[in-house]
Amino acid sequence: MKALFLYSSREGQTKKILHYIEEELSEFECEVVDLHSVDRVDFTQYDRVLIGASIRFGHFNKKLYQFIENNIEQLKQNKVAFFCVNLTARKEDQGKDTPEGSAYIKTFLTKSAWQPELIGVFAGALYYPRYKWFDRVMIRFIMTMTGGETDTSKEVEYTNWKKVSLFAKKFVNM
Repeated sequence: MKALFLYSSREGQTKKILHYIEEELSEFECEVVDLHSVDRVDFTQYDRVLIGASIRFGHFNKKLYQFIENNIEQLKQNKVAFFCVNLTARKEDQGKDTPEGSAYIKTFLTKSAWQPELIGVFAGALYYPRYKWFDRVMIRFIMTMTGGETDTSKEVEYTNWKKVSLFAKKFVNM
């Protein structure tokens, strides 16, 4: 069995999540591809396709929407799942880590012609020391407003790996 993993990641957490899922899928031969490097893909060569995309300053990268537009018929006709990575999803007690509770997924579903049957929402990571000055200042401001980590010398991973494992099982059983 073959799976294609496409990702749109800014700091690497989305790709890290895909590699974690790859480890969970021992029965699949997985190919991991940067979504920004392809316009079209032949989905018929794969038994499953998984697309992961991160949020930065409240938005997905426009390349995600361009890819969907270029591949919409295949997305609708094949076993394709989607997940979103964002810092708001760290608020699991508020349901921000669910498709129903994620403002980003709600916006995605209204903007996108593709309506995935399986959607995951995972908390990302804060990599303050790796950010450029402007990004560090803006993300710190957002984290101050939302009650998150504001120490810019820290790197904090919020990803709930048990939740990622459960999603991987659902992906296999699509």
